Amino acid sequence: MRFSKVFNVVGCHVGGEVCNVVVGGVGDVPGSTVFEKRLYLERERDDIRQLLLKEPRGSMIRSVNVVLPATNPAAAMGYVIMESEEYPAMSGGNTIAVATVLLETGMVPMQEPVTELTLESPAGLIRLRCECRDGKVLSVRFTNQPAFVYQLDARVEVPGLGTVTLDVAWGGMAYAIIDAGSLGFDLVPDEARDLCLMGQRIKTAAAEQLVTVHPENPEFAGITNTEFTNPLERQGGVIRSRNAVVVSPGRIDRCACGTGTSARLAVMHARGLIVPGEKFVHESLIGSRFESTIESLTAVGAYDAVVPSVAGQAWITDMSQVGLDPTDPFPLGVRAFRQLDAKQRQPIKAIALIIQ
Repeated sequence: MRFSKVFNVVGCHVGGEVCNVVVGGVGDVPGSTVFEKRLYLERERDDIRQLLLKEPRGSMIRSVNVVLPATNPAAAMGYVIMESEEYPAMSGGNTIAVATVLLETGMVPMQEPVTELTLESPAGLIRLRCECRDGKVLSVRFTNQPAFVYQLDARVEVPGLGTVTLDVAWGGMAYAIIDAGSLGFDLVPDEARDLCLMGQRIKTAAAEQLVTVHPENPEFAGITNTEFTNPLERQGGVIRSRNAVVVSPGRIDRCACGTGTSARLAVMHARGLIVPGEKFVHESLIGSRFESTIESLTAVGAYDAVVPSVAGQAWITDMSQVGLDPTDPFPLGVRAFRQLDAKQRQPIKAIALIIQ
């Protein structure tokens, strides 16, 4: 056996969403901030993402995180998030996975019953409170960078669907957030494929028709996700709801989505539906949950914003070495096949969620 490159990978999932963590093999990545390191990986070393997230070594229904030294002395480590078609500034599920891997593998010392930890993401510093027992991380609560609303009740023309009304909010990624019932969805697993196809169409139209420029970093991506939501329910002082986030190139996020939860909290607060300190439990299409709250209020540029915290749990599944044989004909992996959207007669990539 001979490899031209080898990556040490810790397999991990958060609420069913695969969020693997690369703990070795990448080497030095230039940049004075983790955001600059992210840009370098995207522009100069995208072969790493393609190798790990495309067939035959990976798949598009997962994410991967590269652990790197932090550039800010307040942070224990830094990390860059890689998804199928983008390098997000922030991801809640991936952050929970990274913290769990760092602590459970001993890369960062664990303190029981609580480890206070700061990590440096491309979006900035993320502070975490990790509940630990017997060497296991039972819960990770991260305080996200501020979330805010770009637009409420924006009207978007979607080919084959007509005019839809949606909200656009930032929670670490930019989301087109739409009421599932308005499109006839109940948010049950059997709807996954249709949600994927519809979500891609809505996201593409919203990104083309609505301006979403982050006021502090215009290099952050615009709308890249669609979030379908069910109505809010209040039970015993707790607000609950289900959501389904469609991640490019057209797949359902298995977990309740941390940045999607943050974006939804911003919308809820803007509409007067939640106040700081209230508990909001967000559920995914497969029933996994994140618990969240608004810690405080702030502003991002001209936008009123909330500072959300989101809690969830991760589980390590495996440890492996992923390598590239120099004679392999697919060093950058194989692109996913496209499915045909019969309504538009155009190829739209969609990877649906299947529950056995």
